[in-house]
Formats: sequence, structure tokens, C-alpha cells
Amino acid sequence: MGGTARGHRLRTFHALAGNRALLRILAAYTLFTLIEYSVWLGVLVYAYSHGGATVAGLVAIAQLIPAAVAAPFTAAIADRRSPVLLLAGGYLAQALLMAAAVVAVAAGTPVVVYAVAVIAGVAVTGTRPAQATLIPSVAVTPDQLTAANVLVGWVEAAGFAAAGLLAGALIALGGVATVFAVCAGLGLGAAMLVARLRAVTFAPPSERTTTALAGLAETVRLTASRPRLRLMLGLLTAQAVVAGALDLLIVILAVSVLGLSHAWVGYLNFVYGLGAVVAATLSVVLIGRRLGVPILSAALLLSIAIAALAFDVGLAVTIALLVVAGASHTLLDVSNRILLQRSVPAQLMGQVFGILEGLQEAGWALGALLVPLLVYLGGSRLALLGVAAVLPLAAAVGGRGLFNLDAGAPVPVVEIALLRSQPLFAELPGPAIEALAASLTPVELPAGSVLIRQGDPGDAYYAIAAGELDVQQDGRFLRRCGRGEGIGEIALLHSIPRTATVIAHSAATVYQLNREPFLTTVLGHASTHREAHRIASARLAADVAPDSPQGPGPAELD
Repeated sequence: MGGTARGHRLRTFHALAGNRALLRILAAYTLFTLIEYSVWLGVLVYAYSHGGATVAGLVAIAQLIPAAVAAPFTAAIADRRSPVLLLAGGYLAQALLMAAAVVAVAAGTPVVVYAVAVIAGVAVTGTRPAQATLIPSVAVTPDQLTAANVLVGWVEAAGFAAAGLLAGALIALGGVATVFAVCAGLGLGAAMLVARLRAVTFAPPSERTTTALAGLAETVRLTASRPRLRLMLGLLTAQAVVAGALDLLIVILAVSVLGLSHAWVGYLNFVYGLGAVVAATLSVVLIGRRLGVPILSAALLLSIAIAALAFDVGLAVTIALLVVAGASHTLLDVSNRILLQRSVPAQLMGQVFGILEGLQEAGWALGALLVPLLVYLGGSRLALLGVAAVLPLAAAVGGRGLFNLDAGAPVPVVEIALLRSQPLFAELPGPAIEALAASLTPVELPAGSVLIRQGDPGDAYYAIAAGELDVQQDGRFLRRCGRGEGIGEIALLHSIPRTATVIAHSAATVYQLNREPFLTTVLGHASTHREAHRIASARLAADVAPDSPQGPGPAELD
């Protein structure tokens, strides 16, 4: 059983290697994590050097509060417009703003540096919601979606570690301005990687005209009505409080407690990131698993590691504890995000992740505010112990609901994205397409295998998720189909046998939709019914044989 599960996971990751769109998204996100964490550390070090922990905390709050307010509204673009536009635009804005920060540092104007950092924080609030919407649109199977999320966690962990090392080295070599200059170039590269991607939105056209405020109100109502969703958002917010506090605590640990240079802020963050990389690598075991126990275990371990840092343990033990803290934080984050993506209605995914982004920005701000307050009241030890208590307190509020976090059926987000990419189903409202997606069954086709044989009964529709299929009639090649296309609708609409053969040109994945749910949905929705007949008529006309002036008639050519 164990060997079978490992083999399944390896095949899933191997399939990711052939998905160029996913690879471009992950590559761009790698650059983004380098930018985000390097800039964050650079601004904190710059502020700390100009006014100590109080100024650094205030600057952190000034960056986070506007971002928290803006995040749910900017994320609405991912649901109602293009997630690609939101993603590429955020990356490009980050590049331009970092170039402005370089000029401000050179001019010796700290206020301008802080203002640029605030604007940059707002500009990227749509990045994670857009990515949460975009990845299901280009994934092929639910397991591939989970694997992509695991890789996102790994990329974020590796990027965090590399950003700490990069920021430390750049500060040592050329100061904070060098950090901003390098990040400007990375932001431009990230924008170029994703700018040419194509993806559909989850929301149908009829829902895309609603205002961001109306969409936000609907999402808030959804959150309020689902205790499990509230609990997941609450845990992720509490985790953000801890993360925001740790950013400043690491500065205090390096400079004030251990008496090291400013460059060690980056190096200790690198150590923290190493733990995150280890956990992200091991999080492959989350594929196909229940996630309640990993979430609880990671939260407990993270709290214990932070509490242990309060007891003057020296550099070596501090490094070891930061590794444990980084690993626990990443496992908690990846597990929670996978579970949230499994649980949210697909048409509201970008908006829910926008609310999450806003809550996390507020959590980071609260963490940054909490540290100076606790330091003032009782020094660094009280600050560490107080931060360590955040997650246990959140767990206590959650109560017994923590043990049922992963109960219930997952939302078929990959299947919804696939159906939404097809013109036939584009007009279906969210609940209808979600119900239809739940009826899909994946079918793996080796190259050369026959999916549909001429003369067989027409009993199913097939949506192509990956690979290419060749359509032939009486030995004559008609066309080649790929992702985003479907085959088989004419036979179902006209109740006739297949009059063409469909063969896998390459290894392919299709999703089978049986006759009854197909007809119930198509015939029961007026605009979808009209679109189905339009597509069928156009396909029949396109497939008329050159030597058959009468055409094929109402025959199935798929």
C-alpha cells in the first residue's frame, strides 16, 4: 500500500513537469517570494537602523493595514476578470516601486522609502488570490492541483530561505538600496513569465458584472454561515500574527539578544527558511491525505519552538529552534491552504482568498504591533512567550471543531475550471457547474488508445484536460482536439450512434460526463442549450466531407 501511494505521488509530480503553464506560474512565484521577503527584511532593517524596534514596528503596520483593507477588493478581479492580469500587474508594479525605492534611499528620504513600501504592499495583495484561482484553471487532475499547492509551499519556503540569505549578502555588500535594485529586476522577470498565460475565470459571464462590494458581501455571508470555513480562516489569521511577530523578533534576536550585525537578520531568516524548505519537501505526503492532524501538530510544534527561544539558548540552539519553527509554520500553512481550496465554492475562490489575504495582512500588522508592546512590558522574553501563546489560544477558541476540519466532500475545483474553459458550459451559474463537475470521472488514455469507436452508442460527453485526441471518420482525419475542448455532444443531443472514431494522439487525460447529467444540465438551461446547438451545427458544417455535398447530416462526428 505504501509503495503504491508513493508511486502515485511520483506520477503526479511527473505529470506536473509536462504542464508548462504551471511551471511558469511556479517560476514567477519563486521570483515573487524572493522579492516579497527580501524587500520586507530590507525595509525592517532600514527602519530599525533609523529608529529602533518602535519605528520598525510602526513601519510594518503602515505597510500592512492598507494592504489588509485593499486585499478583498483587488482579489475580486481574479473571480470576475482575469487572474493573469492581476498576477502580472502586481509583479510589474512591484518592479517599478522597487526602482523608486532605490532612488529614495540614495536621496536620503526615509519617509519616501516607507511610502513606497506601503504602496508596494497594496500592489501585491492580489498575487496569492490570483494564483489560487489560476492554478486550478491550468491543473489537469485534483491530485495535480494538490501537488501544485505542495510545490507552491516548497517554493515559498525555499524563496523565504533564499531571500534571507540574499538580503543578508546584499546588505553586507551594498546596503539596503542594493536589495531594492535586485528586486526590481526580479519583479520584471516575474511579470514576463506570466503575462502570456491564458486562463478562464470561475465566475460565469452573468456573475462577472456584479460589483466588488456585492461579491465581497456574498463571500462574507458564506464565511459567516460555515463554521469550518471560519475556523480555517481564523487559524490562518492567528498564524499570520505569529509570522508578523517573528519577522521583528528575529531582528531583535540577531541585533539585541545575540549581539550580531544587521546582516545576521538575513542569515537567521535563511535558517528559518531552511526549516520551511524541509517541511515543504516532506509535505508531498499530504497528497490524498486528511489534514486535521498535520494542522494541529504543526501549530503545537511551532508554539513550543518559539517559547523555547525565550530562554537565552545561544546561537547554535537558536538556529536549531528557528529550523523547527520554519518547518512547523510551512506545514501549517500548506495544510490549511490545501484544505481551504478543497472547501471553498469555486466561483468565490478568489474572493475568499482575498479575504484571507486581508486577514493575514491584518494579522501580520497585529504581530508587528504586539512585539514592541510586549518588549516594553517585559523585554524580549515576554515577547517570545506571548507570541508562542497565540496559536494555542486560537486552538482553544476553535474547540472541538478542530478535529473535524477536513470533514465533508471536497469542492471539485479542477473539474470546474475545466468545464468553465469550454464555451458549452461558460454560461452555467456557479451551483449548476459545480454539481456537473462532481459528476465527472477521470479517464487516462495511453497514446494510440481508442476513446470513441465509430458505430458505438453515444452515451457520454468527454472534456479534454491534457494531451491531444484525433477525430477520424471512415479513416479520414477530421481534426485534432486538445485541452479546453470537448467531444461527444452531438450524439447525446440527437440520440444517435457515434459515426467517428476518436484516438489519443498522445497520452491524454479526459473527464467523462455520462448522458443523463449532461442532458439534464444542457436542456435545463436555456443559454447553454442554445450554445450546445450552435457548437453542434458549427462542428457538423466544418466536418462536411469534400466529396459529400449533402454533408454528414445529424451524425456524430466526435
